[in-house]
Amino acid sequence: MTETAPTAPPSAARIEAVAAARRRFRRLFGAVMLPMFLAAVDQTLLATATPVISREFGGLRDTSWLAVSYLLASVIVVPLYGQLGDQFGRRKLLSLATAVFALGSLGCGLATGLWWLVAARTLQGLGGGGLMTLSQALIGEVVSPQRRARSQGWFAIVFTLASVGGPVIGGLVVHHASWRWLFLVNLPLCALALWRLHALRADDVLHERKGPPDLQGMLLFALAMGLSLFWLSSAGHRFDWLSATSATLLAATAGLWALLLRVERLSARPFLPIELVRLPPVRYAVLTVVGFASAMFAMVFYLPIYLQLSLHADAAEAGLLLLPLTAGIVGGATLTSRLIVWTGRPTAIPVGGLLLAAAGLLGMALLPPDKRMLIALGFATGLGLGSVMSVMQIVTQTASGPARLGAAAATMSLARTLGSSIGASAFGALIFGLMGSSDALHAAQDPHAQQDLRIAFEIGFACAGAVCVLAAWAASRVPPLRFDASAPGRADLAD
Repeated sequence: MTETAPTAPPSAARIEAVAAARRRFRRLFGAVMLPMFLAAVDQTLLATATPVISREFGGLRDTSWLAVSYLLASVIVVPLYGQLGDQFGRRKLLSLATAVFALGSLGCGLATGLWWLVAARTLQGLGGGGLMTLSQALIGEVVSPQRRARSQGWFAIVFTLASVGGPVIGGLVVHHASWRWLFLVNLPLCALALWRLHALRADDVLHERKGPPDLQGMLLFALAMGLSLFWLSSAGHRFDWLSATSATLLAATAGLWALLLRVERLSARPFLPIELVRLPPVRYAVLTVVGFASAMFAMVFYLPIYLQLSLHADAAEAGLLLLPLTAGIVGGATLTSRLIVWTGRPTAIPVGGLLLAAAGLLGMALLPPDKRMLIALGFATGLGLGSVMSVMQIVTQTASGPARLGAAAATMSLARTLGSSIGASAFGALIFGLMGSSDALHAAQDPHAQQDLRIAFEIGFACAGAVCVLAAWAASRVPPLRFDASAPGRADLAD
């Protein structure tokens, strides 16, 4: 009888390799989950606390800077974290970002005035900008594109669970204790995250990059973004839209952006990922994420204000009424991750999702204000918005290639924080500008102010819906992404 070669050893080796890969993923996921959660939840915790903070420190219009300052600081450092993470190790940079985030949280908890709180939020954002970017890059470094579809779903769930929990936790804390605890609780969580990251010290992979960081580009970007958001949030409030001050700021902003683009084109190692944005898949993915984030963050930040000032909900109830929106985002992200795996062609999903979100926002603008109607429309809007990020992450990482995963993750984080900053500033400028001289904090006692407030928010909801339509158009321009079944772990963008 002819002997056959034993098959058990290869099979056992494959099983061990798969088990080792799963153990490594679980270790990575357990380490980066908490920094990602902190980055995500911190952007929504203050949503229900804003009216309370404005009553303590004064100036509801200026409280938009609590979000804008954090997002602006984040958007400035995101590309830098991507570059330095590639060169010095993403785990080390993620640990540094976590420590800076903790220091900023301490400053927020001890704030005695609005602008102190804004400054501390800026420091917090300098750390928070690296939490999401470097966590995504760490996973992208060790997980194949096909398996990344599943992992992106898990990370989308972590992110959106933070978005769900943020307003609810924030509302309960503000209602029963002090808003300062929203920041102080970050200190033990950051300590736990640093301990978990220390266990990944053997997983740092260095990718050599030539040339120093583009500090000139970073400075110009900070000035251009800061001046843009200041003009956007101050026009119609501190000065008229059609005034000499407005024209001067607009001209200075345009000049800074033009100078920045010129410097980045000539830089050997540009601060902005221009070489990636030149790729059509990445370019349209960036436009999609900017529009998606503008609409989502405007809703997450300002919908609780609308609920408290127009529908007379308290902070805890406003957090609970925001739950359908954020729960819809979780449902959309989960459903999208499943559809990606089942179909292998995910890029059409965000188009339908963004059109569904646009329909929900249009319903908020046109239908009479009612809590039950807002629950249904909020869930539909969230379900549509939840379909975007995981798909665009995969598209960008696939188009960029393995050697530029850090830059790809930074590009998506940059697009998201840029869109969030624009959404927070533009939506606030729009609704407060439409209210004119009406006092939003005392709208409940003034029928005229109450009507102005409601009309302003309805127009804002319609504008957010229009942004979703534009984002759906950008998503429709992203080339189809397909997984190659003959080469497991490989994904390609169709021509």
